[in-house]
Amino acid sequence: MATTEKSILNRMYFVAGCLLVFAIAVGFKLLDIQFAHGEHYKELAEERTLKNFKIPANRGNLYDVNGNLLATSVPKYDIRFDAVTVSDENFEENVGSLSEKLSGMLGRSTSYYSQKLRAARANKQRYVLIAKNLGYSDYMKIRQFPMFNLGTYKGGMITEQSTVREHPLGKMGERTVGYERRDENGYFTRVGLEGAFSNYLRGTDGRRLKQKIAKGQWKPISDNNEMEPKDGYDVVSTIDVNIQDIAHHSLLRQLEYFEAEHGTVVVMETATGEIKAMSNLGRTKEGTYFEKRNYAVYEAHEPGSTFKLMAMVAALEDKVIDTSDVIDTEKGVVRFYGRPVRDSRHGGYGEISAAKAFEVSSNTAFTKMITEGYKNDPSKFVDRLYSMGLNQKIGLEIKGEGSPRIPHPQDKSWNGLSLPWMAFGYGVSITPLQTLTFYNAIANDGEMIKPRFIKEVKDRDKPIITMDKQVMNPAICSVETAKKVRAMMRKTVERGTAANIYTENFSMAGKTGTCQTEYWIEPGRYIASFAGYFPAENPKYSCIVVIHKPNRRKGYYGNIVAAPVFKDIARKIYTDTPVMDELESLEVNDKKVKTDFEKYYTKMQDEKLLMPDVTGMPAMDAISILENLGLEVRFNGKGVVKRQSVSAGQKLKNKQTVKLELS
Repeated sequence: MATTEKSILNRMYFVAGCLLVFAIAVGFKLLDIQFAHGEHYKELAEERTLKNFKIPANRGNLYDVNGNLLATSVPKYDIRFDAVTVSDENFEENVGSLSEKLSGMLGRSTSYYSQKLRAARANKQRYVLIAKNLGYSDYMKIRQFPMFNLGTYKGGMITEQSTVREHPLGKMGERTVGYERRDENGYFTRVGLEGAFSNYLRGTDGRRLKQKIAKGQWKPISDNNEMEPKDGYDVVSTIDVNIQDIAHHSLLRQLEYFEAEHGTVVVMETATGEIKAMSNLGRTKEGTYFEKRNYAVYEAHEPGSTFKLMAMVAALEDKVIDTSDVIDTEKGVVRFYGRPVRDSRHGGYGEISAAKAFEVSSNTAFTKMITEGYKNDPSKFVDRLYSMGLNQKIGLEIKGEGSPRIPHPQDKSWNGLSLPWMAFGYGVSITPLQTLTFYNAIANDGEMIKPRFIKEVKDRDKPIITMDKQVMNPAICSVETAKKVRAMMRKTVERGTAANIYTENFSMAGKTGTCQTEYWIEPGRYIASFAGYFPAENPKYSCIVVIHKPNRRKGYYGNIVAAPVFKDIARKIYTDTPVMDELESLEVNDKKVKTDFEKYYTKMQDEKLLMPDVTGMPAMDAISILENLGLEVRFNGKGVVKRQSVSAGQKLKNKQTVKLELS
């Protein structure tokens, strides 16, 4: 019996010892957590209940060259209600009047909002949605509503701000204006001007502390942000909205008529390289067109006869041909290794000069001219093209520039047909904007200027960065050669392949291009193009038009499909931008006049203001004018003002509402 009791007692001692050791271990662990890892676990706990949320910064505005908005960030506000923090006294005193105010602003009945607020109170809801996507003016109004004017804790009002990027031009120039998007994996897609200059536009995000509440929702701790977002800089582009509108609609009409697959047009200011317009339209399955891809920048393709300008410049510079040299077109067909090269005119042009061959775009003449001139040293021809930069990218800020391809005799793919085919624009690839850059250089007596998309970067009204023209090559050819080919390009419009667009009202110079593509398809598809500049005698703008795969039954030659778009753009620019003579300043420094004006100004401030006529103005300009008059503006649509609710000339009341219809 004693042995048994002793055994039990030993077991009890052992259990007690184990418990003591366990208690010491627990105590030690608690002390370790408290002192050694306390801060870590405290932070971990706070992370699960408190969290910093990113507040996206407002992107800077993107403007056209005249100050019209191309893209802008508009703040939007979501209003929610915390029904728990409001005291019974404040709730009952204000719920009725708050419901009436919400009904007046948001449209639903007073009883709807009263029931919603009371239900939230009864169910102790802390994150009830009241209004979504409010504009700034409505947000400022709702803050003054009964109960909400008591603040976050006493009034229960929760505000969440977001930013929406709006494009006043709508679909016009959408691909040129572009965007910056970030996917769920953190990767950015940057397109057009918005993508190219995002480092200026983006700004710095802010931070706001939120607390986790029921059902996985997060509620802001206060109305104040831990770190305020810093808005991005404004960017002034070189795009001219008026010229963009002209180019877009001229291209669209032609694409629709010829039922083409896609097309592009670019207008560049000759002296500066500033891109004034760039439109890219692709066809949908339904037969409509939209800004599908930036064909002008990315799409390298065989140019066809527009490349004859490059071949002619090379031949003149190397002195293997002169403009007066005579070439036999051999009844319109010549053969190389059994492959025919044909002129578009049946029977050819007989014996013609090199200059005439350019005007009529004779394939046979150019093939013979280049082959005879460089047959003993084809590298000389290609090296000349390389020296003019035709084998290199421009280095555009806009992403996705296509790579030009100019084959060289050292390439494995080089063969006996390479040189004669290059003479009239086959076997080479180049983008529309790269082609235009070369044509623009010829208009500049050989100075090649980099295409430019922005003029300056501003912090509000303060210039931060000013962009100047960038010379890529001071002389791609001699001034003498440039003058010779400019004369040919002018004659091309006056009496050559583009004579159908000639007019006595204004002068143009350029070169047509027609290139077969998808050779394996019968009866074949074509790319029609026209590149040139205007006025011919003193170039101000250069322009290229490229239209892919028009309906063959309606036409496919460059002079029929592409050149009319060039003419339409030139005509409208001439009409809309007349030459203006500068006058000396008419300002008179007269003290009496100044005093009288100040009296008149003071009097006018006391008079009731009259409603101005804002129809036809860009939306943002009209809104700015009206808001500066103390009016509240509401609008529908995008673009320019079509109608205004208050007629021009009517007397205005303080804080009067004006509605604008945009189109």
